[in-house]
Amino acid sequence: MTISAALCDTLDGRWRAVKNRVRATLSDEKFRPHHTPNTVIARAKVAEQLRIMAGTGVAADSFRKEHGGTGDVGAAVSMIEMLAMSDLSLMVKAGVQWGLFGGAVENLGTERHHRAYVQKIIDLDLLGCFAMTETGHGSDVQALETTATYDPATEEFVIDSATGTARKDYIGGAAETATIAAVFAQLRTPGPGGEEQGHGVHCLLVPIRDSEGNDLPGVTTSDCHYKGGLPGVDNGRIVFDHVRVPRENLLNRYADVDPDGSYRSSIESDGRRFFTMIGTLIRGRVSVGGSAGAAARVALDIATRYALQRRQFSAPSDDGAEHEVLIMDYLVHQRRLLPLIARSYALQFAQNELVSKCHDLQTADDPDPEEQRELEARAAGLKAANTWHASRAIQEAREACGGAGYMAENRLIALRADTDVFTTFEGDNHVLTQLVAKQLLTAYADDIAGMSPVDWVRFAAETVSDRVLKRTAAETIIQTFVDARQDSEEEGSLFNRGTQLHMFTDREEYLLTSVARRLRAKSEEMSDFDAFNAVQDHVLHAAAAHIDRVVLEAFVAGIESCPDAAARELLELVCDLYALSVIEDDKAWYIEHRYLSTDRAKAVTRGINDRCRKLRPHAETLVDGFGIPEQLRYAEMLHPEHLAETARR
Repeated sequence: MTISAALCDTLDGRWRAVKNRVRATLSDEKFRPHHTPNTVIARAKVAEQLRIMAGTGVAADSFRKEHGGTGDVGAAVSMIEMLAMSDLSLMVKAGVQWGLFGGAVENLGTERHHRAYVQKIIDLDLLGCFAMTETGHGSDVQALETTATYDPATEEFVIDSATGTARKDYIGGAAETATIAAVFAQLRTPGPGGEEQGHGVHCLLVPIRDSEGNDLPGVTTSDCHYKGGLPGVDNGRIVFDHVRVPRENLLNRYADVDPDGSYRSSIESDGRRFFTMIGTLIRGRVSVGGSAGAAARVALDIATRYALQRRQFSAPSDDGAEHEVLIMDYLVHQRRLLPLIARSYALQFAQNELVSKCHDLQTADDPDPEEQRELEARAAGLKAANTWHASRAIQEAREACGGAGYMAENRLIALRADTDVFTTFEGDNHVLTQLVAKQLLTAYADDIAGMSPVDWVRFAAETVSDRVLKRTAAETIIQTFVDARQDSEEEGSLFNRGTQLHMFTDREEYLLTSVARRLRAKSEEMSDFDAFNAVQDHVLHAAAAHIDRVVLEAFVAGIESCPDAAARELLELVCDLYALSVIEDDKAWYIEHRYLSTDRAKAVTRGINDRCRKLRPHAETLVDGFGIPEQLRYAEMLHPEHLAETARR
């Protein structure tokens, strides 16, 4: 096995066989990336590709065996991630159909829904959409304004966009293809005295168009048309005007309404019930992060190959003659691309752990609530980290290819446009990062997800001292490295894995405890909400430090899982580059808090330069290790013979 094959095998992780099968499918000519802003062409192409994917049987992985699927959650997430290498529009359409819409039916519904809908969803005989976000509320889902009011006289729910800002917005599939929507709305039932009682947000199935594509009575859909990217996704808007659906259309796994209007739920708290429901849909957030990471790897693959053939400016050689220099031979270019490649490796190892944990919990008979909350926080953090990395990496890849990178035929601008929205859908990244901090500061306490900022401040100030560090799967390995750390001022110690791990952990622990102290102090001077607002920057920094530590530990575990000695040796260098790059990015904090002297801070920069030089001969091997099928990383600029032929014509 070649080093690049060993790298790919290790990076693919637990579901490498699934990824290889999807690679084979994506190597078909029908999945060759196409470059068109024309929504009609793009949507038709994605519809064709989605049918092909359904025909391979991969959709069944998204659903449990008793509902007609295979129940392989990890395989389902891995498949979606791989589709991102071909077309992000295809990834989103598949994710909406089988992940979000299908996931809502399976995870929030009961037998009556599974029997009626799941097989049709798998086979694409029923196309649906996931109608959560509204014009007025996106991140704050609990405050959605669409209402679902029960009418006991007819045993129906009346779905209504009660205000102008209750319009469902940006909904994938709503513009053209979906015939039914999973609608999130405020559930209301008649009270004892005839007054309405609210029970919080619930999900109902609402048909929106007939088989001819016409809006059903009371439903008004519209097309979002051109967006910044994703031309193959028919995002649309939906407005409901007192649309009636049968009582049975309530997805009633966690709550139900009897024919007489009596509301019942096994979970008494509206807040806990809401977050329990949302927690079952975590797979979408996991998929978005993984898909963004896949798109970043495609961009870095293309930019690296371009840097290995593009020459710019002359330098004297040993024979005295002048030769133009490969741009990858310039240290500044190595510094632009190699740390991003290292971060891609690191994030993929962390993503593998996340997918594995998601699979294990979602296929368990009785998942542990604490582990579920930890999964939700990690999914939020890695979604933010992956999508921000994709935005940065793809933009850097585009710039690193100069004018050629701006040509549509070279893929990079489409990747940049398509992934731009990933930082804000499936959760705005800043909101998600605060969610990570909330979980950390409260030691995964019961009901914390539903706490207001005020409650959070009070709880965090009282309990942060009891927090136990949550490590990744390789806890024993990590502890061995930490015990062997070198804390001297010698430059060489920065390449010591235990020292790196210790620096990451110390930063996380300091930031978390200090933000808790600030919360306590601020809450004595001002209102609890103002106290929370005053330390938000600190909160985000603490959460980011936690995510960085989790990613580094996952990288270490990934190296340990690699059986090939040469590949392991290369991964060790890549891991050094990732760790030192993170330290350099936050160098000001390390110096301000005396974790780095000024001399040692300079050594961090020298260390990065050293690892870039050592990795330069392996640049192509590293991107080969991403395992991107040839046609998915095809760019015209990488084939100058084609350009010459075009010029002659």
